[in-house]
Amino acid sequence: MINRVLIRIKVIQILYSFYKGEGKDVANAEKELFFSLEKTYEMYFYLLMLVNEITAYAAKRIEREKNKFLATEAEKKQSLKFVQNKFAQQLANNQTLNQFKKDHNLSWEQHDFLFEELYSKILETEAYQNYMADADCSYAKDKDLWRALFKGVISDSETLGHEFEEMSIYWNDDAEVVVSFVMKTIKQFEESNAENQELISMFKDDEDRKYAYDLLRYALYNANDYKDMIFRNAKNWDPDRIAFMDVVIMQTAISEICNFPSIPVNVTMNEFIEISKSYSTPKSSTFINGILDSVVKELRASNKLVKAVSFVN
Repeated sequence: MINRVLIRIKVIQILYSFYKGEGKDVANAEKELFFSLEKTYEMYFYLLMLVNEITAYAAKRIEREKNKFLATEAEKKQSLKFVQNKFAQQLANNQTLNQFKKDHNLSWEQHDFLFEELYSKILETEAYQNYMADADCSYAKDKDLWRALFKGVISDSETLGHEFEEMSIYWNDDAEVVVSFVMKTIKQFEESNAENQELISMFKDDEDRKYAYDLLRYALYNANDYKDMIFRNAKNWDPDRIAFMDVVIMQTAISEICNFPSIPVNVTMNEFIEISKSYSTPKSSTFINGILDSVVKELRASNKLVKAVSFVN
């Protein structure tokens, strides 16, 4: 689940914090990086848990409305299709999810206001209304509904975003990426797997875990060399006028360019230029593109750049 795009962003954030902090300890920076990545994986489980929390809230609300003293006929005859959603029921029994919740003490307690808001918005969506009106009660339709709700309701919830920010300082920028993995998870669910359905692991493989560790270490231990490259290729720029975040982004990009021969240069440049659009100034992407291009030419001219032929990251 923790892909290389997210790893790059986390390494940049840790480097920025490392240089802005007072105690510059490499070992602590490494611990902070992996703790941050673990918290992102935890967010994945919190989002999956929302399916069951919203379903449980909906069931209680429907029951309350049916049994109130002056319940209308419409309230008494409310459909239970949503709360009996087969995907949601399967997820509620998922062994991996429930074990992770237990091991990490995850809970959405005291967040009924959030479930109320999300459920109210769900009721207004075209996806929900079409689902409830559809005579098809298939498992596939049940999955499709929740994928649509994550895309159209949950991912856009400002209240949920605020709650995540309150719960962890590491979750400020993770929601969009993690929601995409939740949607991928829902798509992969098979009814026949029942409670044994596999969830997405934290890392695709050990290589990605090592990539995170090495990217940070190379960037830290070779910092002076990489910064020299940056400023040498920024001849027309006063070093004091270059945004600090731009330097950190380029330092990390050069770390990847110089030390990961299987990752094509164009992939590295494109990834870090995209990151700069979200994390630095409006003009940073153009500036970073120009400097990195010059650095790559310098490395090639001195035969210091060795890359595999493959164009697959």
